[in-house]
Amino acid sequence: MTTDSPDLDEAPRADEASHRLSGPGVSDPPAQWPTGRLLSAAARRAERAWDAYLERWSLTHASLPLLAVLAGGPRSQREVAESLGVTEQTVSRMLAGLERSGYVARRRHATDRRRQAVSITETGSAALAALDDTAAVEALVAGPLTPDQVTILRELLVLLVEQGPTRRPGGAAAER
Repeated sequence: MTTDSPDLDEAPRADEASHRLSGPGVSDPPAQWPTGRLLSAAARRAERAWDAYLERWSLTHASLPLLAVLAGGPRSQREVAESLGVTEQTVSRMLAGLERSGYVARRRHATDRRRQAVSITETGSAALAALDDTAAVEALVAGPLTPDQVTILRELLVLLVEQGPTRRPGGAAAER
């Protein structure tokens, strides 16, 4: 007796079926991924590790640069926003969290009562100094790499950050 149904041994395996459903290359091993995808995946993994590290001080990858800007001296919220390339509203939200942690203090600006002057506190400076443990930070991303590989990775990343192409969607080069 014959049937039109395929033999169970010939049915697609679950991983093959999901591969077809999710598109070509989606389930390929990382060694076959395009460089951009590898860099993006590595960056996400490093960011998660960095955020977990910063969480010890109730900081995030977004609030840390704000604290670092204030380490250079008091600033208005507008100056902080300009330094970080974000809106004043974004800075205001980040400052609220940093203020609750005791890392920053806001006061009325000395000459313009409509503005806030923001400064880092002693607690904020201590947190900034404590989290700046080079060995701990390097270990977040360098785990399986040899010291020579870390050196090469750093050189390549610096090159990409300083001189790498920036592209807009569609392939047009963005202005620097």
